[in-house]
Amino acid sequence: MSMHIISPGMLTTVQDLGRRGYMASGFQQGGAMDQFAARAANILLDNSESDGVLEMTLLGVKAYFDEDNVIAITGAEFAPTVTDFETGEVTELPMNRAVRVKKGDVLDCGSARSGLRGYLAVAGGFDIAPVMGSMSTNLKCKVGGFDGRKLKSGDVLPLRYPQSDLYGMTSRVFEHEKQKDGTVTVHVIPGPQDDYFSDKGKNIFYSETYSVTGDSDRMGIKLDGTPVESVDGVDIISDGIVAGSVQIPSSGKPIIMMADRQTTGGYAKIATVITSDLPLLAQLRPGGSLRFEKVDLQYAVKRIKQDNKLLKKLQYKILRADTSISGS
Repeated sequence: MSMHIISPGMLTTVQDLGRRGYMASGFQQGGAMDQFAARAANILLDNSESDGVLEMTLLGVKAYFDEDNVIAITGAEFAPTVTDFETGEVTELPMNRAVRVKKGDVLDCGSARSGLRGYLAVAGGFDIAPVMGSMSTNLKCKVGGFDGRKLKSGDVLPLRYPQSDLYGMTSRVFEHEKQKDGTVTVHVIPGPQDDYFSDKGKNIFYSETYSVTGDSDRMGIKLDGTPVESVDGVDIISDGIVAGSVQIPSSGKPIIMMADRQTTGGYAKIATVITSDLPLLAQLRPGGSLRFEKVDLQYAVKRIKQDNKLLKKLQYKILRADTSISGS
């Protein structure tokens, strides 16, 4: 059972929730940039939340399956269609729900109308051997995913056979609040080196509206705006970097470290983005704008609990519906 890639899109890689437990050895964690969306796509299809998905950047894949399957696309607002293999009829597919794709039908995920990264999951999941416990593609090290690289035309991705009834999945919908247009508010916890910056610098950081630059990527989101003033330079003895660390280099312009960040860094970190806001950052296009808002640890924990509750609610809704069907 396989997925045949006709056109790979701009940058499509296999990702999951990342390679955890290896940062102490100097290996990047990686994983999906928008992990909330990736988890939701898998839940819709009875996959493990940590199963591999295709992360599609701006332009999605065009592909066909050699057997009937069910897919789900979450994250950025793409415009997927499916072309019937026998009739040539083109049908628009909805986002954020499980949809059937018949053998030979051509799935075209189209381009993102809003947001930046979409996530395509298939029922049963991708049959790809993990490297250090993860399917995630590390492009710089050329490991994980499909031959350690982005997808290209002609690739054939092996799939696992679904353990659930395909036809019973297609009524499943993930309903959640969409990201609004305009300036995004990103919540951060101060530190760990906020004392390296003057009061003026901190005021700039929390009042400025920053724009995302064109050289942002999976490693980091680079921002343009008024430079943040330090007390006496920003160099530190290199220490660990987590997802969401906001480094201030010598230019004074913040860089938010993301999934493919290095494990350590030598610039002072003025703040750390809360985990629940990382998906917002993953969907910001170059030219998008954001501002930072200071919060405490209790707020960050509350938000994580809310995210997990929303996904648990989806799982419960699916379980209840499946139980109702099997009992009817």
